[in-house]
Amino acid sequence: MKVIRSEVLGFCMGVQRAVELANAETKRQKQVFSFGPLVHNSRVLQDLKKNGIKDMEELPHNLENCTVIIRAHGITPLDEKDLRARGAHIVDATCPIVKASQMHAEDLARAGYSIFLAGEARHAEIEGITGYARNASSASCIIVSGAVEAGRAAKKLYGIKSDSKTALLGQTTINEDEYNAIGEAIKLFFPNLEIFQTICGVTSARQNALRILIEQTEAVVIIGGKESANTRRLFSIAAESGKPCILAEDAGEIPPAFFSCQTVGISAGASTPDYLVDEFERELLRQ
Repeated sequence: MKVIRSEVLGFCMGVQRAVELANAETKRQKQVFSFGPLVHNSRVLQDLKKNGIKDMEELPHNLENCTVIIRAHGITPLDEKDLRARGAHIVDATCPIVKASQMHAEDLARAGYSIFLAGEARHAEIEGITGYARNASSASCIIVSGAVEAGRAAKKLYGIKSDSKTALLGQTTINEDEYNAIGEAIKLFFPNLEIFQTICGVTSARQNALRILIEQTEAVVIIGGKESANTRRLFSIAAESGKPCILAEDAGEIPPAFFSCQTVGISAGASTPDYLVDEFERELLRQ
């Protein structure tokens, strides 16, 4: 068997930064907590826990002499304000690209824009960006997951306020084609929609590299956390190809049929460490 790795895989800049900040803090402070999962990968979270980083569920009410790490996906201003009021020392590990989206949302809300947010409503990143928008103004902030939903929401807004200034921001991991389709659906009602390019460049590069990998292999393994939005999007791309594919967090999940293939491709989400990719490759070559 030949195992081919995608040209783009493993930790992205934002995840690498968050993990390094968190681990560095454990050397300075005994009581270190993460506000929500620092990243969406169970193995990485296990490693962080071994290094002394505690879960949000363990947060005491009095946070004096405690450090709280803000996850890579960010949190709302109200949550951060609450942590500071309780005496926490804050280390902001929000991905810089996500932080830029938060600032855009805040500025646009203050300027009276109706903001469309393209992404998953319950995703931590979207919740954080929404929090910044709503903290700055009572202007509408509408979350849409696809073009159909965006069209319906735009039509509804048009019926309420046809002259509304509108802007579109997207989750950093959204598929570029999806994002463009959402923008076009909104433009049918608001032709002057201002679209901000908030998709992480590495996300697009990772997805494009996967498409090339699919053409070179018989089956594809996507490695990463099943709670990870960017990893699930990689799996969707692989599934759309029609070739056998799997999204797995552990090498033991590889289907037996994959070991009969001559070529298997490996791609991985932005929260997947290199050592986990190595484990999957060793398992595939073991047979």
